[in-house]
Amino acid sequence: MARIIPIALEKDKVEAIAAATEVLMRQRPVAIPTETVYGLAADATHPAAITSIYETKGRPRFNPLICHMADLAMAERYALFDPISRQLAAAFWPGPLTIVLPLRENSGIHPLATAGLDTLGIRVPVGFTAELIRSFGRPLAAPSANSSGRISPTTAQHVEADLGGKIDVIVDGGPCPVGVESTIVKVESGEIRLLRPGGIDAEAIEAVTGKRVVRPKASGTAAIEAPGMLASHYAPDASVRLHATTVAEGEALIAFGPGDISGASTARAVFNLSPRGDLREAASNLFDFLKKADASGATGIAVQSIPEEGLGEAINDRLMRAAAPRGTEG
Repeated sequence: MARIIPIALEKDKVEAIAAATEVLMRQRPVAIPTETVYGLAADATHPAAITSIYETKGRPRFNPLICHMADLAMAERYALFDPISRQLAAAFWPGPLTIVLPLRENSGIHPLATAGLDTLGIRVPVGFTAELIRSFGRPLAAPSANSSGRISPTTAQHVEADLGGKIDVIVDGGPCPVGVESTIVKVESGEIRLLRPGGIDAEAIEAVTGKRVVRPKASGTAAIEAPGMLASHYAPDASVRLHATTVAEGEALIAFGPGDISGASTARAVFNLSPRGDLREAASNLFDFLKKADASGATGIAVQSIPEEGLGEAINDRLMRAAAPRGTEG
């Protein structure tokens, strides 16, 4: 089983960086905390390291990986920034924004990490992971630390339950404060395209740049340019039913807001993403509550409607993919 290293104290971080670096040098993946979800990280420049990510997750190799950098200066050594992308990096890094950028020639990022594309999704995370990357000296490719297509982990215990028998080290930074993956954008011809909604809402990007964010095509029709674009993803074992106004016998309920819903009193289990209707709180609880609802033995999971504005766009994106018919994972 994996060794779990808490990093509540500063001295613990030193131990965790040393232990994680030792594993990374062996081209093996390490589970690391970020502000979004826990990542499964390995050296983005080494083919064996990247292969170990795909094998550990059971992830399709046509699905590219996000590369995490210590700071903007490191990112500029690997990718080419246009003025709008640089503006976004200055405003939102470190933080939950991934920018898809053209790779520099002979960048050193291995093609396995990009799924053969000539672009790379880059973000600079908050906290421990940036410190680890700075110490390691190379970018870390890091998708979510879960089996491919399943619910993303927001605690070290989630990672242990899923991948604990396959990896050596889990760095425990506590619950992830954002709770959904990063927003992914790509700038083309002066236009900002939203490839995946996430922890930075589109309105914040529009406020910084003064440009409208162009939403993606309908699910299942767009080419895979970035992680999280597969039609079926973030899926529990139980079926997921969206926009529920009643709860059927045997179902678990994931509620939102202060209102009541018919059948809730006889639900297998009830989890309210935010009783006060706060979308930030709902995002931080989403994956944990999906896991708990799935573990309740429910025959299905009924989910109340979530407003589409702000972080609600990212929450609804994850729920839509969790509810998609299985076999649409690509």
